[in-house]
Amino acid sequence: MVIDPAARVMDGESVRIAKDVLCGGSPSVKIALPESEEEAVRVLEHRGRRRPVVVGDDAALLRTVRALHGARALGEAVVGLVPVGRSTALARALGVPGGAVNAARAVLDGAERELDLLLDDSGGIVLGALRISSATPAWLMPVERRARSLARTFSLHGHPAGLAMRGVQRLRVEADGVVLADLDDCVEEVSVSMAAPGTAEVLVRRDGAAPAGPVHARTVTVSGRDFRYTADAASAGPVRRRTWTVMPGAWRLTVPRSF
Repeated sequence: MVIDPAARVMDGESVRIAKDVLCGGSPSVKIALPESEEEAVRVLEHRGRRRPVVVGDDAALLRTVRALHGARALGEAVVGLVPVGRSTALARALGVPGGAVNAARAVLDGAERELDLLLDDSGGIVLGALRISSATPAWLMPVERRARSLARTFSLHGHPAGLAMRGVQRLRVEADGVVLADLDDCVEEVSVSMAAPGTAEVLVRRDGAAPAGPVHARTVTVSGRDFRYTADAASAGPVRRRTWTVMPGAWRLTVPRSF
């Protein structure tokens, strides 16, 4: 059991409860209390044949999966998670119950759930969803309104500054080789999320237009002028090209049997 250092600071009581339930339900629990994220990764890499159980938030879960993937042990390890911390939305979406008691009991008595993930061409991992967006605020001050007006003038001629100020980008989006948007399109948002087993759901929203229906694909490539993206709520980039590939059944997570 790896107790994330941030979890101990954020909610020591939930950490204590999780530890009591897990130790009471299994006599062979070994507790690790790393003092940093780097130390937590080293603990996971040297866990031997022990099953990894993490007490922490979504960031701790992602770090665990990345560490196991890097050690080429992701396919053989069943991950257990007791979500403790500020951000646990991903854990809930994956089927992990809230509350230290329920989550710890699921670790002890739950079932293995086989899950896909997205692996990008730089080795990055996405467990839930990723998003490329240049969202603009709902309200604008007078100076900002004048700037937007100027941006519209620029963007009529495809000027990059105008596009950026309007909150759109020139992006080429491909799903399994099929072009969903090209560099002459003004793109407001691209979202990619897990869908049916073995595929991702890709949704592209162009400037001022209703989004077309989602497309299911195994591989998604986005390219264009330097763009940033959010993967599982963590910001990344800027990059000029990135390809994400669905890895079917790449990892396993313990969830309640009733999930």
